[in-house]
Amino acid sequence: MSGKLTIVDHPLVQHKLTLMRDVGTPTAVFRQLLREISTLLAYEVTRNLDMTTRRIETPLQEMDAPVLDGRKLALVSILRAGNGLLDGMLDLIPSARVGFVGLYRDEETLEPVQYYCKLPGEISDRLVIAVDPMLATGNSSAAAIDLIKEEGATNIRFLCLLAAPEGIARMHEAHPDVPIVTAAVDERLNEKGYIVPGLGDAGDRMFGTK
Repeated sequence: MSGKLTIVDHPLVQHKLTLMRDVGTPTAVFRQLLREISTLLAYEVTRNLDMTTRRIETPLQEMDAPVLDGRKLALVSILRAGNGLLDGMLDLIPSARVGFVGLYRDEETLEPVQYYCKLPGEISDRLVIAVDPMLATGNSSAAAIDLIKEEGATNIRFLCLLAAPEGIARMHEAHPDVPIVTAAVDERLNEKGYIVPGLGDAGDRMFGTK
C-alpha cells in the first residue's frame, strides 16, 4: 500500500461510525454495525493485492481473467475486541486464514500483557492483516506486531476502527513498515488511555460487558 496511514472517509463508513459512537446504540446494533463497517474497511485494506491471471471459459469464449496471486492472506485478531472485525472481513475474504494474539492492557501501567498467540502456518509467505478496533496508546498493537514478526511475517497491514494520534505515533515508531488503515483519527487519549471522543470500550460495547 502507498502511504503509512489511510483514513477511509467513505460516507457509509462515516455514517456507521457515528451510529457506533452514540452512547444510546444497543449492544446488538453496535455489533451489527461493526460487522458492516469492517467489511467496508476490509475492501480498503485489501487494495493493491498481488494479482495474476487464469485461463477460464465464459459462456461466450475463453479469456485470461484476473485472480488473486500467492498464498491465502492471514487475518490476525488482537483479542478480544479484534474478533468484532473478523466476521465482516471473512464475509469478504472467506478463504483467509485466521490467527489470534491475546493481549490485555495493565490498567496501572497501560502496558500490554500477552496470554495467547496462535498464528497460521507459513505466515512468512502471506499478507497479514492485524485487526483491533481501537488504536489507543498503540502499546498492545505494537506488541502484537512484534509477535507476528517473530513468527516470520514480513508483509503486514494494521486495520482499526478508530485511532488516536498517540497510537499512530507509537506504531510508526515501532513498526514504520506497517501501513495503518482506519475510519477516523480522534483528538487524543484521556488520562485512562481511552480515545476521546471515541466510542468507549469497543469490547465492552460489543459483548455487553463492563
